Order: sequence, then structure tokens, then C-alpha cells
Amino acid sequence: MRGSPRSDWPVATIKRSAPAKVNLTLHVTGQRDDGYHTLDSLVVFAGVADQLGATLAPDLRIMVSGPFSTGVPADPSNLMMRAAEALRNARGVTQGAALTLEKHLPHAAGIGSGSSDAAVTLAMLAELWRVPTLPATAAEVVALGADLPVCLRAPAPTRMSGIGDVLSPVARLPDCALVLVRPPVDVPTADVFKALATKTGTAMDPLPAGMDFDAFARWLAAQRNDLLLPAQKIAPDITQAIAKLKSLPAVSVAGMSGSGATCFGLVKDMATARQVARIVQVSQMGWWVAPAEVLSGM
Repeated sequence: MRGSPRSDWPVATIKRSAPAKVNLTLHVTGQRDDGYHTLDSLVVFAGVADQLGATLAPDLRIMVSGPFSTGVPADPSNLMMRAAEALRNARGVTQGAALTLEKHLPHAAGIGSGSSDAAVTLAMLAELWRVPTLPATAAEVVALGADLPVCLRAPAPTRMSGIGDVLSPVARLPDCALVLVRPPVDVPTADVFKALATKTGTAMDPLPAGMDFDAFARWLAAQRNDLLLPAQKIAPDITQAIAKLKSLPAVSVAGMSGSGATCFGLVKDMATARQVARIVQVSQMGWWVAPAEVLSGM
């Protein structure tokens, strides 16, 4: 009969957004004997995101689409699939899931999109399969990458230290927005760390509570991204992107996120972010440019 449910229709579907992770600061404070670098970083999440979905299925599978789908694996090596398998094994789940990834964020761009996708996958599948999710400290989570633990805290701004495993809440940030800019260049993270001149920098300054936008901008301008200089040597377009952002009066602070190549301009609000984004996009049609609010997590 028309309208009757078919026996093979899905019984549950969940959809979520996986926001971009932006390292507003990144101080490299040391290197352990096992080769891992210790960091001190202020991480925020931005209101531009990949779109994910999960539906009950007899096995695990993934379909990838979207403007940045090229180069993203649609097989068990995909970080979402690895996260799903980790949760399934840890919780003894026998069901599967059909995952969808609509890729709107550039990958390998210093904004943790793969890790954010995997973190959201863990939350979606815990709900879909009705099992407890994995905590940020779980060995299965850490094995998926250094950015996974902090992405599990999205959208809350977080201070990330250690090798990415020490996470601390921060004082509420003032309302603000970002203009994210990525020139079409690849910056291999391993090469950036290898090119670091010093690996024993000072930690990030304490983040005061109750700052307004101007005070936050002054604080941020006094911090560092120790990976910026080596990334600029590998990809000079990063220098051009930051210079373009700094040339615009509405941008209070400009810097690079993570190991690059995505750069950011800090502005007061979304209206300003949209105006700045239009200016940058017109002058550099080949760059990815996205205005985005800084998410508060409240």
C-alpha cells in the first residue's frame, strides 16, 4: 500500500555538524624522548563545518561528498570509519552504520577537520547504538590522533597542552568572529615540526577572565604560533595571506592555525567577518575564504 513503511527502511538517522578547530595560539614547549612535541594552545571552534550523518545498517560504510571530497578516502582508512570501528569494538556493538560526510572544510589545512569529523562520529554512533561514548582519555581515542581529545570538547574553547592530552576550560571569551583563509598550498605537518628552529619555547600567557574584545585582541597579539615561521618557509603563500588580512583595518589580529596553511583574521562580529571575507575573496579568487563566528560552547 502506498505510504506503508518498507522493511528495509532505516529505523534511525542522526545528523550533526563538525566545526572547524582553530588554534589561535600554538606554543611548542618541548619534545619528549618518544619524539612527541609538547604544546600549549588556545583552541576555539568556528561556525563553519562539515555535515555528517549516520543511519543504522548491517555493516560499516561511508559515502563522501561535498566541495572538498576529493582526496578523502571512502574506505576503512577514513578517520570517521576508524572512530566507528573503535567504538564498536570497545562497546561490543554488533550493529553497523551507514555514515555520510559532506566535506565543506579543506582537509590537511590546520583546522582539524578530520579529527572533528571523527569526534562527532563517536557522539553520533554512541547515540545511534545506545552505548556510552568513549571519554577523551580513552586509549582508543588517543590512538586516533592528537586532536581527537580536544575535538570531543567542541564547541567549548579549550586550553590544550601536553601532547594534546591535557585539556583545561578557559574563561569565557568575548563575542567575536573569524575570517578563515586558506591559500591552495599543502603544508605537511611533519615537515613543519622538522623545520622548527627551537622546540623549547615558553608557555602561553594566562588567559584573564572578563576580557572585552579589545583586551582579548591585545592578549592574542602577544601570543605565538611557533609553527608559523617554518610553515612560511615551506609555503610562502601563508605570508601573503596573513599580510592581506593584516592590511584590512577591521582585522584586529591575524595569524595561522595549527601547522597551516589556514590563516585567520580576528574581527568583532559576523557582519564585519562577512565584509572582510568578501574583500579577500575578490582579491584572491583561488583561496578558500570563510567568515565564521567563534562558538562559545555555552
